[in-house]
Amino acid sequence: MTLDTEFCLSTLDRALAFGRPEIFNSDQGSQFTSTAFTDRLLQQGIQISMDGRGRALDNIFIERLWRSLKFEEVYLHDYLHVPDAILGLGRYFNFYNHHRLHQSLDYRTPAAVFAQLNA
Repeated sequence: MTLDTEFCLSTLDRALAFGRPEIFNSDQGSQFTSTAFTDRLLQQGIQISMDGRGRALDNIFIERLWRSLKFEEVYLHDYLHVPDAILGLGRYFNFYNHHRLHQSLDYRTPAAVFAQLNA
């Protein structure tokens, strides 16, 4: 499986079945800048936000999350089946958000910070 435009469109459609974000952020990969992909977002009334070319630090927090996810979960488990990946990723995000202390959050969890901001 490759990260081509058709794969990304299929994944986008499946995600949109669960909800519609106000803004979709991505890098400027060809699959995300294709007319087919951007049109699909615009037809749904979704604003498009793209990181600047060569600006990996534009979205440093999410880049750090993906790095942590890959090294702390995905590479360690090498899932063979999609249901296994779904289960493993669900466990990881529960841990990451509710139990893992984050230095950048003064050693609090994202869930604790979110709860405090919404209190």
